[in-house]
Amino acid sequence: MAKTQLGARVDEDVAELAKRRASDLGLSIGDYLARLVQDDVSGLRARAVDAAARFLNEHQAVFDDAEEAQETVRGARAA
Repeated sequence: MAKTQLGARVDEDVAELAKRRASDLGLSIGDYLARLVQDDVSGLRARAVDAAARFLNEHQAVFDDAEEAQETVRGARAA
């Protein structure tokens, strides 16, 4: 497939995050951006976000209980 060069201006912190994440994945910036776009267009990203939201909705009480237990322990130590 032929490649096309794109030019885009983004904030420095966004550019640095993209470079770091691409490096973490062993990808070039171009390949990383292509993957992001393909995931977005294919609906993969939306499905992942929906799955995460469902998980949190189903298990929020567990997280709340764990957080409350930590706060109770911290409060007992402070007293």
